[in-house]
Amino acid sequence: MKITIGFSPCPNDTFIFDALVNNKIDTEGLTFEAVLEDVQTLNNWAQQKRLDVSKISYGVLPLVLDDYTVLSSGGALGKGVGPLLIAKSATGFTEAAMSDLVIAIPGENTTAHFLFTLAFPRASKKRFVVFNEVEEKVLNGEVDAGVIIHENRFTYHDKGLVKLMDLGEFWETKTGLPIPLGGIIINKNIDNAIKLKVDSLICKSLEYAYERYPYLPDFVKKHSQEMSEAVMRKHIDLYVNNFTLSLGDDGKAAVKKLLQVFNCKITEDVFVT
Repeated sequence: MKITIGFSPCPNDTFIFDALVNNKIDTEGLTFEAVLEDVQTLNNWAQQKRLDVSKISYGVLPLVLDDYTVLSSGGALGKGVGPLLIAKSATGFTEAAMSDLVIAIPGENTTAHFLFTLAFPRASKKRFVVFNEVEEKVLNGEVDAGVIIHENRFTYHDKGLVKLMDLGEFWETKTGLPIPLGGIIINKNIDNAIKLKVDSLICKSLEYAYERYPYLPDFVKKHSQEMSEAVMRKHIDLYVNNFTLSLGDDGKAAVKKLLQVFNCKITEDVFVT
């Protein structure tokens, strides 16, 4: 059986899925056809039901729950891993002032947008851009501030930018739960035994990568050509953790809390069981 699977070219995703999609582990009769795209594209595709399995921002989960269910393995959750609000200077930035400022956001249906809106509900002048364009738009004055994710967390200060708020810390303080950044979803029409097998194989793929870490396979390096290996490892260390192996009770509680904020009905089939 062929399974189409989408994930981002970021080091955490390529690290997780390398062994699965490049036949380094026994895939137990399943064939995986990988598509690598930025997460906003994957969010849009999930709403169109284009792939069998896909990485998404948890911010788009409420829009795809009728068609997809959440796998336990492969996602990105944690503490201290949230998006950052950055600018060229902290001068003049107050919560009251945010309603008058133009903010670059890495995609409309992203967890970054969800967390920013949760922190600044009155901010309305948002410009949705691809995540790797945010820093440049702040630097050239196109926007007053921006929300950064992924590897930009490690490089923004090198460009003279400053942190205004850690949106992840805001969530953690408000809920006491890990931040649900990105999850792996699978089409509900797929047989449940296959869903469970895919979940297990993603976990085995990550275990294969961990057994060889800090070695970085070519698959990771090929899709992260502008990063040094040190930055790739920082990226992996930050976004790949025990929640990636399995959501567990705390991870599921964090996802349910996000859905509650969106006023979503939480049904038994939110998670694969």
